Amino acid sequence: MSRAPALTAPRRVTRRIQVGRVAVGGDAPIAVQSMTNTDTRDVEATLAQIVALAEAGVDIARVSCPDEEAAGAMGPLCRRSPVPLIADIHFDHRLALIALENGVHGLRLNPGNIGSRARVSEVARAAGERRVPIRIGVNAGSLERDLLARYGEPCAEAMVESALHHIRILEDLDYREIKVSLKASNAAMTVAAYRMLAAQVDYPLHLGITEAGGLIPGTVKSAVGLGLLLADGIGDTLRVSLSADPVHEVRVGFEILKSLGLRNRGVTIIACPTCSRQEFPVIELTARLEERLAHIRETVTVSVIGCVVNGPGEAKESQVGIVGGSGENLLYLAGKPVGKVADGAVLDRMVAEVEALVAGMREDQSVSDGWEER
Repeated sequence: MSRAPALTAPRRVTRRIQVGRVAVGGDAPIAVQSMTNTDTRDVEATLAQIVALAEAGVDIARVSCPDEEAAGAMGPLCRRSPVPLIADIHFDHRLALIALENGVHGLRLNPGNIGSRARVSEVARAAGERRVPIRIGVNAGSLERDLLARYGEPCAEAMVESALHHIRILEDLDYREIKVSLKASNAAMTVAAYRMLAAQVDYPLHLGITEAGGLIPGTVKSAVGLGLLLADGIGDTLRVSLSADPVHEVRVGFEILKSLGLRNRGVTIIACPTCSRQEFPVIELTARLEERLAHIRETVTVSVIGCVVNGPGEAKESQVGIVGGSGENLLYLAGKPVGKVADGAVLDRMVAEVEALVAGMREDQSVSDGWEER
C-alpha cells in the first residue's frame, strides 16, 4: 500500500477526562458523538436509537432532559446503554441532579443559565463526587445579553468570553472535569472561536458546527469547519450536527476522521465517479456495498472501479477490488487479480470476500489475545 504524507499538525495537548469508559483528551482517540431525537421519556424508543448509534460506531451519545421525567429516564437508559450517555440540561439545575442520581456519565450545560451560584455549586459538587465531567456548551445563538450588547452581534470573541466566564465559575468551585464547545452555524466563526480558546486553556474541546443543515450541505459545512480544526491538531470529541437520521452523523464523523488519518473504522470504499466507460452500474453497486458492509468495524479497503483506465492501479491498493470488464469483471484480492465475476454476481461475491477477510482478522486477533493471556 502506498503511504501518504500526514495532513494534520501534532495534536493539541489537553487534560484527560473520563466519560464513563471513554477517555477524552490527552492521547485518547478523538471520540465521535451524536444525540438522540426521540422523546427521552420513551425509554424503549430512545434506547433503540442509542443502540443504532452504537452499531454505527458512536463512542458517546447525548440525550436531552427537558423535564424531571426525562431526567429520571436516564436511570434505565444508562443501565442498558451500550455506550456512555450525556444528559443535556438547560435552565433547571434540579434536572442535572436527577440525571446524576440516575447514573449519567456526563453533563452538558452552561453554569450561567442554571441559576444562582449555590445551585451551580450543588451541581458541581454532585458531579465531582461521581467524577462526572461537565461540558460547557457555548452556542452563538444563545449568548448572554451583556455580551451581545457589548459586541453588537454573535462573534468568535463573544463566544470565547462566554466560555471563559463559565470555566471560571467551575474553577472557582474547584471543579476541573471540564470540556468545552463553541458552536455556531457559521463555519468561519466556529473555527475562529475554537482557535482562540485553544490558545488560552488546556481543557479538551468538543467540536461541532451547530445547525449545519441537511445531509449534504450539513456534511460539507461540517467537513470544512471540523477538518480545518482537526488539521490544526484541535479537537478531542466531535459531533456532526445534521437535520437527518443521527446515524448519518456518526458515519460522517468517522469519514472526516478517516480522511485525515486520525481514526480508522469500518470499510473504506474507493469508487470512481462514473462515466460512459463504466462496464457495470458503479453508483448502485457502491450504495449497496455501503449498506451491506455497514456493520463491519474492522478496517478494510474496497475499490469499485467501472473500467480499466484507473481500475488496476486502484485495485492493487485495495484488499478487495473489482474492475469493470464487459460482463466479466476482474476481481482483485490483496492487490492481485484472482478471477472474473459476472455482473449479476459482483455484489454478493464482494460482500463474501470482505466478510471472509474480516473473519480471518478476528481469528488472528483471537489467537493473538490467547497468546497474550498465556
